[in-house]
Amino acid sequence: MRATLNQLTGPAYTRIYSYGAARGENAVPNDDLVGPIDSSDEWIRQRTGIITRVRADKDTDAIDLAAAAAQEAIEKSGVPADQVDLVIVATISNPKQTPSVSAIVADRVGANPAAAYDINAACAGYAYAVAQADALIRAGAATYALVIGTEKLSDIVDPTDRSISFLLGDGAGAALIGPSDTPGIAPAVWGSDGSKADAVGMNNTLTDFRDGQAPWPTLRQEGPTVFRWAVWEMAKVAREALDKAGVEPADIAAFIPHQANMRIIDEFAKQLKLPETTVIARDIETTGNTSAASIPLASHRLMAEHPELSGGLALQIGFGAGLVFAAQVVVLP
Repeated sequence: MRATLNQLTGPAYTRIYSYGAARGENAVPNDDLVGPIDSSDEWIRQRTGIITRVRADKDTDAIDLAAAAAQEAIEKSGVPADQVDLVIVATISNPKQTPSVSAIVADRVGANPAAAYDINAACAGYAYAVAQADALIRAGAATYALVIGTEKLSDIVDPTDRSISFLLGDGAGAALIGPSDTPGIAPAVWGSDGSKADAVGMNNTLTDFRDGQAPWPTLRQEGPTVFRWAVWEMAKVAREALDKAGVEPADIAAFIPHQANMRIIDEFAKQLKLPETTVIARDIETTGNTSAASIPLASHRLMAEHPELSGGLALQIGFGAGLVFAAQVVVLP
């Protein structure tokens, strides 16, 4: 007689319980960066909408930022840390290839021995992680998940690179996700276009740096290519996410896109025909582009400034290096 395996099942629905955030300790205004790129405060403001960005102290790394954001999310959720059994960290700036940021953060916040792993989907990483946490909880593989986007991009930026250096900031945002009696996270629309991988990414490999064949790898981008792709292709993805969620633009209380560029955010809103009542996250103005951390950081600030949005629907979309993208509609905690 053949044995029958057990398979897990979980709750029908999930939701975001709370957010946490940690920003770099230092505000860096445009004037501090314009010399090496032969630019001006006015030029940066017009092209990106950034007035200042936050960057971390030399001794602060992506792990420190992630742990601080995670601690706040846990405390605000009301879920004991030892009940968190899954930690997913989205980052491209782990100071070491291994061990993972997630395992260290799980231990620091008291969630040890939670399942823990990192993902690298750049600016779409947080949205990817939310989709995975939702699926794993509903499958019964976890009960409470800590999802974190964390970056210290100042470690991987060339201050003389006019394409991206002035955009980047440091920070971490976290969300605590758990079971729900009603739907709180809609299906994700996600994917990639690796054929355009050279449009945004690292300019060298660590092995070439080790062998003295290239300088320290830093981020760079083809700005016009990324702008066109983000505005036109990602608007289609956002509309598909609304369709999958079964809602209309008029139902969206908040729009929380990856904080890549203020011009992209404004064009997005126009393309989607969002109503004037929709609150649009513009955290980039004072935080900068923080890659995987940008959506949770923007969400955290939005809820602090607009607590009346609690229970409303938010459309979030991440997109970035490797031309990886993910969008979903969520209920705000």
